[in-house]
Amino acid sequence: MSSPQPLERRLSAILAADVAGYSRLTGLDEEGTHAQLQDHLRCLVRPRIAEHRGRVVKNTGDGLLAEFGSVVDALRCALDVQRGMSERNAEVPQPKRIEFRIGINVGDIIIDRDDIFGDGVNVAARLEGIAEPGGICISEDAHRQVRGKFKFSSEDMGERKLKNISEPVRVYRVRTSGGIITTPPNLTLADKPSIAVLPFENMSGDPEQEYFADGIVDEIITALSRFQHLFIIARSSSFTYKGRAVDVKQVGRELGVAYVLEGSIRQAATQVRITAQLIDALTGVHLWAHRFDGALEDIFGLQDQITASVVGAVAPKLEQVEIERAKRKPTKSLDAYDCYFRGMAGFHRNTEASITEAINLFYNAVDLDPDYAAAYGMAAWCYARRKTHRWTTDPEWETAETARLARKALELGQDDAVALATAGYALAYVTGEVEQGAVCLDRAVELNPNLSIALGLSGWVKLWLGDLDTAIDLQAHAMRLTPRDPQSYWMESATALAHLCAGRYAEASVWAGRALSHQPNQLPSLAFSAASDAHLGRLEEARKTVARMRELEPSVRISDVRALGQFRRNEHFARFADGLRKAGLPE
Repeated sequence: MSSPQPLERRLSAILAADVAGYSRLTGLDEEGTHAQLQDHLRCLVRPRIAEHRGRVVKNTGDGLLAEFGSVVDALRCALDVQRGMSERNAEVPQPKRIEFRIGINVGDIIIDRDDIFGDGVNVAARLEGIAEPGGICISEDAHRQVRGKFKFSSEDMGERKLKNISEPVRVYRVRTSGGIITTPPNLTLADKPSIAVLPFENMSGDPEQEYFADGIVDEIITALSRFQHLFIIARSSSFTYKGRAVDVKQVGRELGVAYVLEGSIRQAATQVRITAQLIDALTGVHLWAHRFDGALEDIFGLQDQITASVVGAVAPKLEQVEIERAKRKPTKSLDAYDCYFRGMAGFHRNTEASITEAINLFYNAVDLDPDYAAAYGMAAWCYARRKTHRWTTDPEWETAETARLARKALELGQDDAVALATAGYALAYVTGEVEQGAVCLDRAVELNPNLSIALGLSGWVKLWLGDLDTAIDLQAHAMRLTPRDPQSYWMESATALAHLCAGRYAEASVWAGRALSHQPNQLPSLAFSAASDAHLGRLEEARKTVARMRELEPSVRISDVRALGQFRRNEHFARFADGLRKAGLPE
């Protein structure tokens, strides 16, 4: 009996491409989307692959897999394709655009009857999955081979745990035209004045005062966000620039804003000095620069002066009612304010110890000012965080305490968007009062359409109520307000679950993959990924994901996962549970 022929192997560059949101596009216009895709492939993509000495290995329904002898050729091809698609989409409305995501890797592959297999191919496919629409992600191995060969710009995204790839992969994002790619790429300016407030430099010489400088900026962002005629980037994205020397024009491109506010804070004894500069992010020109001096007890007035100066420069004709709303302060107690700042610092660190510390500080704040609505709401949200992370030690007591705090926040904060949003979500998630929570969150979004946490939390609650498309839209709006948020996985995870409940399993799998690329050990995202892949027939991948879930939580069952939401539509949870069942998770 003759021995089997050895498998053919070679080192190649692999390019994987697919269409972002293909299921949504075909849902809008199946025949039109198919015709457009085929036209893009025929007139742009395939000719560029041939031009750069590559070959199309196979079509993948909404994309393709290509092989190149050189990573340089593969990346040049990818850049040409994305630039070409940008031109072809110039006159197409955003919701109808076909946009490719591209992943590139280099590795040893197996060739069998003109098809290719192996980890090198799998990594390229996973890189494609975490690329943004219109974006390109490449592996460290690929980046090493193209660096210095031709001019391109990239951003190190760090090591990522890619789905079903055993070892973490360092990933780089490549921009199609100069500078660092953004998340998402090519953000368009809003149709109203758009502003990002960067972290102010702490000039006090005392690292312990860092929380105070951050808190002041937080309050300026909150005050500006109350203006419905402005578009304000959320703190979670602005603070990704903390401690970095930045190019304001680059910040404007990355966040999609027209203006940037930056500055510094110096506190000495009872005196505070705040310097601030408002810059046109498109030209780099300083519109104004002011110094604000005052006593520590006048800090609220200093914040109002800064807010008024910004508004006067970018939108001087705003309605008086918005100006008055922005001047409202959550407390008159400086000590309570200080405790709240410290609590927010702990909340943003998001560890079990820091959340416990934050709860105690929010309690201190309401002891000092019993009418501090936002502090009650934030304490309630902390207990919701404890439930999400399974840190709860006394479920019955914590549920009752969450309800007490949330109701107090609502009693005191009917015009406070932060209090309404945090309390509404806590009621919906922890105590199961979903309908009442939704009403509170609707009011929060109405009061402050720039408050990304209100939009994101409202998206979760709409999902539980069964309004899936609204949930997805709210998460998309929240992510646009915070395009560089390191905690964006919770919005991506919600989007995955909404698609899963709607039966759009391919979309759900993609969004779950994005969430896991940011937080690979997050149990909810793992569950959504496993259920989606099982419904798609990817049982081997789904079972590996379930195995990972059980490594993290050995006792986890389908009955446990129901606690991930307060589902009002049984058929929605049934889709989720049936997927987990197929993936092998016990009842």
